[in-house]
Amino acid sequence: MHIAVVGAGLAGLSAARQLQSQGHHVTVYEKNAEVSGRMGTRQTELGGFDHGTQYFTASSDRFKKEVADWRKVGWVSTWNGKLASLDGAVKKAAGRSATRYVAVPGMSALGTQLAHGLDIRTEQQVLALEPYGKQWLLSVQADTTAIAASAGPFDAVVLAIPADQAAPLLSVAPAFAKQADQVRYAPCWAMMLGFQLPLELPYDGAWVSHSRLGWIARDTAKPAHRAGERWVCHASAAWSAEHLEDEPERVKEKLSKAFHEATGSRIQPIHAAVHRWRYAQAPQTLAADCLWNARQGIGVCGDWFAVGLEGAGRVENAFLSAQALAAAIGASGVP
Repeated sequence: MHIAVVGAGLAGLSAARQLQSQGHHVTVYEKNAEVSGRMGTRQTELGGFDHGTQYFTASSDRFKKEVADWRKVGWVSTWNGKLASLDGAVKKAAGRSATRYVAVPGMSALGTQLAHGLDIRTEQQVLALEPYGKQWLLSVQADTTAIAASAGPFDAVVLAIPADQAAPLLSVAPAFAKQADQVRYAPCWAMMLGFQLPLELPYDGAWVSHSRLGWIARDTAKPAHRAGERWVCHASAAWSAEHLEDEPERVKEKLSKAFHEATGSRIQPIHAAVHRWRYAQAPQTLAADCLWNARQGIGVCGDWFAVGLEGAGRVENAFLSAQALAAAIGASGVP
């Protein structure tokens, strides 16, 4: 089959690789200029900032095997950073139970590796799916053209994007659209701070309570990252939602103040920038592995599927959901 995959985050890239290995011809469409999605790394003159996904864990045997393979080829490494819990003047050690992994030399590097050998069309946003007999055409908008163009025909379409973005495209599959509507992503304002001098804080990452911030991390404490003093800060989901449409400069001012309050550091940054993740994480997941309609040739996967895991959607959810969808497509025997 000729299959279109919408989204080049971990779910989309994993699904595309598996489908291609099954003998299908796969084309991936990504609205951004780079692959990796929320596993992004922002490059600056000071070095890279992992401003999206901070790390990932593995609990299922299938994902543990995949992570072991990634480690063997040097795509990921363990992160043994000192983690803490901050609540005002109270600081406690935290996060000792799980093994945490990061891609090297930055989180986006994993997506870059997974993209090798795939036909990926970046800076092309899919606006709609259009029936074309028993196939599909995609309405695609590129930054270089004012008018959307048609791409295809495709025998099947896979949506590997957040539920909020998938729902409008699923108007051609009302039952799937209804399920996507059950999931709502939480946003996150991320801030990147670079310092000329070390802050000499006694931790590499911390969960922050009673603050605008929910998480801070010394990005340069991660293995194979460029030296320096770079910190990534994530605002809490509640604060991010309340201030989602605020001007970036205003957000930077507020979060910078929160960082200094949480850490007690008075050292001023030489670099500060913010990024709004409108669809950062699915706090609650859909109780399924993926969605696949063989008759229509439409599938959906992503980190917003539970795939038998507990808690919010994570990197592991995205990978397992992509594998489940590829398996369902292969088992359906669609010509």
